[in-house]
Amino acid sequence: MDVRRLELLRELAERGSITEVARATHRTPSAVSQQLRVLEREAGLPLTEKAGRGIVLTDAGRALARSATDVAIALERADALWDEFRHDPTGEVSLATFPTGGQMLLPGVLHRLARQSGLTLHASDRDPVSEGFPDLANDFDIVLAHAPTRPPSLWHGRGLSVIHLITEPLDVALAPGHPLAAQASVSPADLIGEQWIGVPWGYPFERTLYDISAAAGAPVDIVQRFADTRVTESLVAAGLGIAILPRYTAGGAYLDSSTASQRIVLKPLSGMRAERHIYALMRPDRAERLAVRTVAEFLRAEAEAIRAANPAPA
Repeated sequence: MDVRRLELLRELAERGSITEVARATHRTPSAVSQQLRVLEREAGLPLTEKAGRGIVLTDAGRALARSATDVAIALERADALWDEFRHDPTGEVSLATFPTGGQMLLPGVLHRLARQSGLTLHASDRDPVSEGFPDLANDFDIVLAHAPTRPPSLWHGRGLSVIHLITEPLDVALAPGHPLAAQASVSPADLIGEQWIGVPWGYPFERTLYDISAAAGAPVDIVQRFADTRVTESLVAAGLGIAILPRYTAGGAYLDSSTASQRIVLKPLSGMRAERHIYALMRPDRAERLAVRTVAEFLRAEAEAIRAANPAPA
């Protein structure tokens, strides 16, 4: 069987439609369909079947798609082994990151890459809900993802290589003049009656708000919802509500440049766990590429440097 046609079958298993495979592989849908029909003749079994207005893989098709993944991994592993012999992790690597993950990790990673000749990283910002991150791995070599659990159950079964990079505490953000700003920490009971700047439905920080509500025995009053933490920060600074924000990407970002005063104050939550877990997700064949492995190692090293610079409170 032709390896390129096997890869098309694998893409169909991952993406779910001929149209999406055509888009991803820069072919026409008719060209993809034709290649899959040739693969069926080579296999001697039906690999797809009609389902409504589209098609789905048969049992044989799903089994062959899994084999196509094994073939892709073996080919990338062979290329990586040759690159290791040549000590040559060159090439281009694409990376998708949620905004605060890029804010935290990308500057240090790009500085490390600047010392590695022949290796280029192309990064883009993306911010889906938790279950959407694995889909990005179809189009990017590495996906920086975050979730409230370790690892999320929604990511199981996708066959991805998953690297846990760092656990980041989530703090309560307050205006400097807020009555709770003088406390060393705040408890869920302290937060009863507060107005909250929340996140869109399904975003990881939402779970922390539910946990606060459950621990306090009272509902949280969410008056606004934003995906962009910069908007949230500005509303908190204006005294229009409080919020949950990630600790490592908060810090020095909240100094007013004109007065050098704090715009917001971050306080840890007491009596409950509030954190997010940050991962690198990769399709297993791409994870074998030496260039991709090198970038993944730089991500690990940068995450370790951030952990060392932000030790847990005693």
